[in-house]
Amino acid sequence: MTQKNTAVNNYSEDSIKILEGLEAVRKRPAMYIGDVGERGLHHLINEVVDNSIDEALAGFCDTIIVKFHEDGSCSVDDNGRGIPVGIHPTKKIPTLEVVMCTLHAGGKFDKDSYKVSGGLHGVGVSCVNALSTKMIVIIKRDGKIHQQEYHEGKPVAPIEVMGDTNETGTYIRFYPDPTIFKSVEFKLTKASDRLRELAFLNKNIKIIYEDEREDGDKGVYHYEDGLLDFVNYIDEDNTQLMKPALFTGSGIDESGGTVEVEVCFAYNDSYT
Repeated sequence: MTQKNTAVNNYSEDSIKILEGLEAVRKRPAMYIGDVGERGLHHLINEVVDNSIDEALAGFCDTIIVKFHEDGSCSVDDNGRGIPVGIHPTKKIPTLEVVMCTLHAGGKFDKDSYKVSGGLHGVGVSCVNALSTKMIVIIKRDGKIHQQEYHEGKPVAPIEVMGDTNETGTYIRFYPDPTIFKSVEFKLTKASDRLRELAFLNKNIKIIYEDEREDGDKGVYHYEDGLLDFVNYIDEDNTQLMKPALFTGSGIDESGGTVEVEVCFAYNDSYT
């Protein structure tokens, strides 16, 4: 009997495996973040930052702080509403655990929570959690500071109340798993390029970045003129033949929702 036939004969009920929780993400990470190389590693940052951007688009956040720490971790801190921490009505566990440990769980599926959003729509932050050896989440909400720690996507202890506060926001610090990624060293230049673009596209947001590693850099991205600043930035090496033109408008899509459009462009003396 050939090896192939033997494999076919061994195909039985026991061959059907069910991956519970976030196991599927750890088993096939490239399906969720693209790859396990440099691009996939930095995609983790994007997914966490996108949640903060969504809070900003909803009008509840104006400052996002991204830090690269000496221990190899990355943290994203915002002053949004903070992820809810109360008991989820369906799952009967803290809502924070539902968001952090369950695929396809998030406020982006509720039309009353977010009008517009980016990211992977309920997949992103839970994937980051699954692909991290450790994640620490601190929530400022309802007058309290809540904290919970996770290892490989699983909570290691119940949510703990750390103190009182008058602030709101979400702080997420994650440590990429070196057994999954080819390298867990974040490149500031690769991460900062996208942070700059997000600041251009969201003119009411201030994005602060800081590299605490050796010879680290820090700075602030904030562009009050939004797309106008973006066009001038990408066109800075050319001679413009006109001032950038900016057009804004809105309309109704097929489902009855509002679609907002913003367009900016300029002509320059380059050939293409």
